[in-house]
Amino acid sequence: MSERELIEKNMNLTIEFSKYIFEHPDLEDKIPKGSQVVLLPENDKELCEYNLMIAEKQREKEQPVVYVKIKKLLAPRLSRVSKAELEVRHGLN
Repeated sequence: MSERELIEKNMNLTIEFSKYIFEHPDLEDKIPKGSQVVLLPENDKELCEYNLMIAEKQREKEQPVVYVKIKKLLAPRLSRVSKAELEVRHGLN
């Protein structure tokens, strides 16, 4: 996989993790301010290794690091609607 593809996959994973944090604010409280957050998707070994390599290069001395093991990604959804009900009317009634 090219580096560009890895970067794109990482951006999408970052967006998904941001949504997850928004839904689970208690998790955000456990991430120290100024820490480096490293996303490690267990279902994508190549991206996981890439993220570890980049994290090592970018880490500042004495900076806390938070490793986030992404256990599972759900299939993408086109809509956030969970239930819909249709009513079809024919004619003027």
